[in-house]
Amino acid sequence: MTPVQILIILGVGLVAGWLACRVVAGGGPVQCRLWGLLGAVVGGVLFPALGISVNLGHPLLSSVVVAAGGAIVVVVLARLIA
Repeated sequence: MTPVQILIILGVGLVAGWLACRVVAGGGPVQCRLWGLLGAVVGGVLFPALGISVNLGHPLLSSVVVAAGGAIVVVVLARLIA
């Protein structure tokens, strides 16, 4: 994996965390970003496992949607546990 790819993944995770905190409402800025990074991984595993394919025309936009979906799952689960 190249440094550029790592930066793109981190950027997608940060945007996903911001979106998840807006949708589910809550969390501080740092916490939202961490949820987004974790959500990018969760979404990347969960969506294909469920047979969900996201194709919005641009790979980066599709990645943000998948990561945001994963981040929302992470936020909801964190709230249920806490």
